[in-house]
Amino acid sequence: MPKNKKSFFERLAGNSSIDEEEEMEDNDEKETKAIKEPSWLEDEESGQLTIDMFQTPTEIVIEAMIAGVKPEDIDVSVNKDMLTINGKRQKSKETSEENYYYKELYWGSFSRSIMLPQEVDTDNVDATIKNGVLKIRLPKIDKEKTQKIKIKN
Repeated sequence: MPKNKKSFFERLAGNSSIDEEEEMEDNDEKETKAIKEPSWLEDEESGQLTIDMFQTPTEIVIEAMIAGVKPEDIDVSVNKDMLTINGKRQKSKETSEENYYYKELYWGSFSRSIMLPQEVDTDNVDATIKNGVLKIRLPKIDKEKTQKIKIKN
């Protein structure tokens, strides 16, 4: 049987021969020790911010984990039916690549646009950061509320 052709059982079970395992070990030793970033971290595109969104009787609340981001590095904009959060997480000091064991944290710009489930009062939105959590409170517009209007002469 040719060396590169596996038996049906080897293909099914994923087993490899001893020669193949030794060859893989030799290849591993030849590779550099530096940990490379995953390809998705190398892109200059914005990362997507994860959120929780829930409602109370009077408001819509959005929470996002933004640990390590200064308030001045965050931009929140809102209209009646959409909220957008933009920001940038900057690394405090640079470590050389060969000193990393793991490199999983996202550094760079992030963005998230959220369609709101109903209209909100954009003049009374409140945003706070506490313990690395951005909390945005958006008062709901009461569509049932009627307002008397005085007629002037």
